[in-house]
Amino acid sequence: MSVGDLLVVAGEASGDLHGGRLLAELKALVPELRPFGLGGDEMGRTGFEALAHSSEISVVGFTEVLRILRRALRIFRMLLAETDRRRAAWAVLIDFPDFNLRLAAKLRRRGVRVIYYISPQVWAWRRRRVTQIARTVDRMLVLFPFEVDFYRRHGVEAVHVGHPLIDEIPTLVNVWDRSGVPGPVVLSLLPGSRSSEVRSLLPPMLASVRLLAATLPVKVQLIQAPTVPAELFDRLLAGAGVELVRVREDRFRAIAQSHLALCASGTATIEVGLLGTPMIVLYRLTWWSYSLARLLVRLPHFSMVNLVLGEAVVPELLQGEVEPRRLCAEAVRLLGDPEKIAAMRRSLAGLRQRLGSGGASRRAAAEIAARLAEEVPA
Repeated sequence: MSVGDLLVVAGEASGDLHGGRLLAELKALVPELRPFGLGGDEMGRTGFEALAHSSEISVVGFTEVLRILRRALRIFRMLLAETDRRRAAWAVLIDFPDFNLRLAAKLRRRGVRVIYYISPQVWAWRRRRVTQIARTVDRMLVLFPFEVDFYRRHGVEAVHVGHPLIDEIPTLVNVWDRSGVPGPVVLSLLPGSRSSEVRSLLPPMLASVRLLAATLPVKVQLIQAPTVPAELFDRLLAGAGVELVRVREDRFRAIAQSHLALCASGTATIEVGLLGTPMIVLYRLTWWSYSLARLLVRLPHFSMVNLVLGEAVVPELLQGEVEPRRLCAEAVRLLGDPEKIAAMRRSLAGLRQRLGSGGASRRAAAEIAARLAEEVPA
């Protein structure tokens, strides 16, 4: 058995980002480690051997999965075959629950021990999956303190390591720290890190910008996720009639210099919130995906920033509400109400305290290194 081989699987942009930070810390603790599996560019920079790129199977929604199902199955089988060939004793699975929980079950049958980093939100929906986790996962490394109690009540060993975004998001001067809106409104569009999200959300965002520009002077920034092909942005922007700056690098500074962000639901809402930028959060699925989600999800909010803060701090537009006139009206309402902006920013300032202290990647790496040092039963 090769103690240096470690299967690591991250299936989307946020998982790749967190995985990259984790592997950098882990390689410092276990230099002989040879991580391989599914990941993206951030993980690749650490010497990770990617058997497939995470962008190949990163989509949102139940029906959207059908379009990449064949490729996902091939990657799934390849990961198992390579784990068998290398006789890897441990696996680190990062978020991406629909794929990784199935993989965990297969790995368990092979005697591979599983550490899961960044918990599936089973406390929010599909709670029955926690019994599957109890059978297949040896250690759960969670981002939020309340998750520890939830998992331990269900027989899962869980350790709170904190949220890695605390270290990844710098503290920058925000445009609202300097002034109100003396000149053009700087608007950032964050349509998501998956192609399916961008196809769904960018067109109504662009249409709302055209409406807003008739009311206010607007300067627009498009924050392009590296996991989305540039050709898709090219196609959606062609003929849109919107002048904008496309931001690929230094996105945090660009967001901090924005008066308002239109943001796809997901990890990006936490990033924008930590930078202190007011936002409107958008979420839109296919009709079938949304209908199924309504049966399964039991939450008062759908944006992560509102869930973490425990109240409706930022506006949320869902499904049919994601349309240009409604988006424009929400933006005008916020930008025309300095007290509302100030209240939102005061609430967003509490995010860092809610997410815990820095060093999450280092603590997660230390937990994993300690487990790797254990003798695995034959």
